[in-house]
Amino acid sequence: MSTVEAQAERTIDAPAATVYGYLADMREHHPRFLPPAFSDFAVESGGVGAGTVVSYTVNAGGRHRKCRMAVSEPEPGRVLVESDTTSSLVTTFTVLPRGAAALVRISTSWNGAQGIGGFFERLFAPRALQQIYGDSLDRLEAYAAEQASRTAGS
Repeated sequence: MSTVEAQAERTIDAPAATVYGYLADMREHHPRFLPPAFSDFAVESGGVGAGTVVSYTVNAGGRHRKCRMAVSEPEPGRVLVESDTTSSLVTTFTVLPRGAAALVRISTSWNGAQGIGGFFERLFAPRALQQIYGDSLDRLEAYAAEQASRTAGS
């Protein structure tokens, strides 16, 4: 069994603390910038940061996978981790200050399948997830800009 990994990153034109807050708030903000690849998003418990449990279905590469993710914050304000409660899948959101902006990295890893299925998983899954994460980062950037313009207009 080998580890499969996918990652995408982008600089978002908003303060790191603000961007981290959007990522950590699973009730109010996070669902608003999820791409269409994520469906049935629900907060099961908590809602903001560590201790939150969310569920959703991710559609990648023609496959549908249900996830039930427990949220932790190994470095509050900087690193948010979603760990699937039924598999080895772990997604980490890292937010680093870059002046008045934030570098956001989304990375996922899991224990891949063996055999020919595992070969194709290692070949195609990372590309599919990179596209989904790129879309998510585009949406996060647009959401942050929208929120900033609302605040400026208040």
